[in-house]
Amino acid sequence: MEQSKKMAQIAYRALEEKKGENIKIIDISTVSILADYFLIANGVNENQVRAMSDSVEEELARAGHPLKQREGYGTGKWILLDFGDIIVHVFDKENRLFYDLERIWRDGKAISPEEIEQ
Repeated sequence: MEQSKKMAQIAYRALEEKKGENIKIIDISTVSILADYFLIANGVNENQVRAMSDSVEEELARAGHPLKQREGYGTGKWILLDFGDIIVHVFDKENRLFYDLERIWRDGKAISPEEIEQ
């Protein structure tokens, strides 16, 4: 769990660096075997969504955490980055509202940026 927390820290910073909006961190470790954390953020357009995705992928790879799977990069509307212990969802605004992952995963625990940095 400590490794996945460090991964979430890196991903959060990478999203923030690219001006990601409304970045949410959800601890899903007690409600799912998929991963320990979901990070959800959105950008204002497809270029920003891709830049945010690229930043997360580059920073985690630099820290020794290679990407396992990427979906949706071509359209830039919803990019899913699966790193095993964490899953990062980067949306455009419209698709984030439509899919509303925060509601779907509301049984997980919302983590503040300050908590993830501790």
